[in-house]
Amino acid sequence: MSFNFVAKYIKDINFHIPNSKSYFSIGKNISNYKVNFDIKSRKIKDKILEVDTNLKLVSAIADNNQINVSILFSSLINLKEGFNDKEKLKKIILVDVPKSVYPEIRKILIFLFEKSGFKKINIDENINFEILYKKNN
Repeated sequence: MSFNFVAKYIKDINFHIPNSKSYFSIGKNISNYKVNFDIKSRKIKDKILEVDTNLKLVSAIADNNQINVSILFSSLINLKEGFNDKEKLKKIILVDVPKSVYPEIRKILIFLFEKSGFKKINIDENINFEILYKKNN
């Protein structure tokens, strides 16, 4: 691997159920929500990057009783010496880092739903970031 993790942490969480009507509709409407990722990076110092992976649940149906869920998970990575291939760097940021941190983000998301009383929330166990990368490239 051409990088290693220096640190991983939750930068921000938004888990908003606006009212009781929204709460009671989550069980039947959760299938209308899609997982959306926004990945951004920035250079912290020489060979150290911050990669922010933001997971959002986005409803496919416009509704006044929507829940608002997002987890912004930040990773600090250290690039190995002699690494300066821009295409490989892009792939590290958009594929390798999100693939590594997604299981942690998923656990956090499931924990939030379970602690809110929802035991059977089905969130994809694996996301193929390679396919998403190729699709958006």
